[in-house]
Amino acid sequence: MAEQALQQQILKVAEVMENQVDAELDKLDRMDEDEMELLRRRRMDALKKNQEKKQTWLAAGHGTYTEIPGEKEFFAECKKSERVVCHFFRRSTWRCEIIDKHLNILAPKHVETRFIKIDAEKCPFLAERLRIVVIPTLALITDGKTKDYVVGFDDIGGKDDFPTAMLEWRLGCGEVINYSGNLSEPPVGDNPQKSAKSLLTQGRKKIIRGGNEDDSDSDLE
Repeated sequence: MAEQALQQQILKVAEVMENQVDAELDKLDRMDEDEMELLRRRRMDALKKNQEKKQTWLAAGHGTYTEIPGEKEFFAECKKSERVVCHFFRRSTWRCEIIDKHLNILAPKHVETRFIKIDAEKCPFLAERLRIVVIPTLALITDGKTKDYVVGFDDIGGKDDFPTAMLEWRLGCGEVINYSGNLSEPPVGDNPQKSAKSLLTQGRKKIIRGGNEDDSDSDLE
């Protein structure tokens, strides 16, 4: 009975998708030449705007993962780019190298976001202002405000050998990259019992800053 019900559900989904495709094809069939030309121009304009936006991002350093020397450069990067992922690291903390490896993979994949790193010991004022306590910490910045933090590895599986896809998913949850996967479930192949909610809750309980759990935005202006 269960198998039969599943098959019926699959057939219903397939039927809905087929009807949607048929409707789109019928819509195209009923278009005259002027409407087709208008649709083509709109798509070309959208492609052109996306390409221009990508060129602007690349000119601002997007597509690379860069170490910046200090606080002045940090604020400059946050003003140039709408979305920034900043890794606060310490050279003596070897787990920072794990974060480096994954961000080097993600930076060219997500050119819509600026990926940078800064030595927390060289910018004590900034680290104190953003309440950076645990190293490594990723600050997720949107429109000049820190919207979220990835503190240590708690949010990304709690293990040193987490996959890049796990960090990508977490950045997607922070809305700092364009994530095309399913945000409701993390890509945890070896531990499917851990839901997105449980992972994020587990990690955020550890984000104790200044004696209080900090849920507010930090303005960088």
